[in-house]
Amino acid sequence: MGKGNHTAVTEFILFGFTDQQDLKVTLFVLFLAIYIATLVGNIGIFVLIWISPCLHTPMYFFLNNLAFLDLSYSSAITPKMLANFLAERKTISFTGCIAQMYLFAFFADTECLLLAAMAYDRYMAICNPLLYSSFMSRKLCICLVAGSYLTGSLSSLVHTCFTFHLSFCSSNVINHFFCDIPPLLALSCSNTHINEILLFALCGSIQMSTFLVIFVSYFCILCTVLRIQSSEGRQKAFSTCTSHLTAVALFYGTLLFMYLRPSSSYALDTDKIISVFYTVVFPMANPLIYSLRNKDVKDAMKKTLERNLCSC
Repeated sequence: MGKGNHTAVTEFILFGFTDQQDLKVTLFVLFLAIYIATLVGNIGIFVLIWISPCLHTPMYFFLNNLAFLDLSYSSAITPKMLANFLAERKTISFTGCIAQMYLFAFFADTECLLLAAMAYDRYMAICNPLLYSSFMSRKLCICLVAGSYLTGSLSSLVHTCFTFHLSFCSSNVINHFFCDIPPLLALSCSNTHINEILLFALCGSIQMSTFLVIFVSYFCILCTVLRIQSSEGRQKAFSTCTSHLTAVALFYGTLLFMYLRPSSSYALDTDKIISVFYTVVFPMANPLIYSLRNKDVKDAMKKTLERNLCSC
């Protein structure tokens, strides 16, 4: 499409959740509290892993990056959403919409790949413990994380380029609280068939391939754990996986529902509610999942607090 397609719209209006003023204030307070908890929780996890030598292992190297991704894609969306609760006109510039969509897709796709890398790490730790230290080297971990970021950025770039080469000429009101792909496709007056195929193909390939890696990894882990004779050994093996499995179930459940459906089944009002979970709630929940259900993190947190109290 030519450049003339972009001159019809210079900014978008984000419809958000509601026009009722009392409800706006309530939602603003609620989401502000969630966002503060997200900042505190993920920065806390990041700092704790950084300063605790006992957490300098591949598993927590991946968790450190997961905390960064949760913090990043929540910050790409929530501040603008909070500002729009109090603003008269809920506008976002054309460039701002491009940036928001690119960043969100980049961080979300990267998180899918990182969760798969974390599953593979747990598979190696439980199914091949004698080879774990030598095989899961720092170099391999860095390569897995770098590959996740690179693949996520390329996938996001494709979606962003194809979406914003569409023509937006009939309306500039996005029935959503951020610039996501499905509501922008619904808004366009161009033929979006290619975009829908790309959305299904790219999101499907990333989400389904990473889900397959996670499924196979945990199937092998389950087979190995069931062969352990002592109940204490089985419980210890399972305890290292429950946090990751909980995060995977929450994250993948909503993403698979949102992006692997035919466009005819999109219900934007319903999608907004679902989107809140993986853009706002889950980034806050992940630090709680990994801290409350992880013995190593709890022990490191306790030692850090005791050390700081003693120094005071």
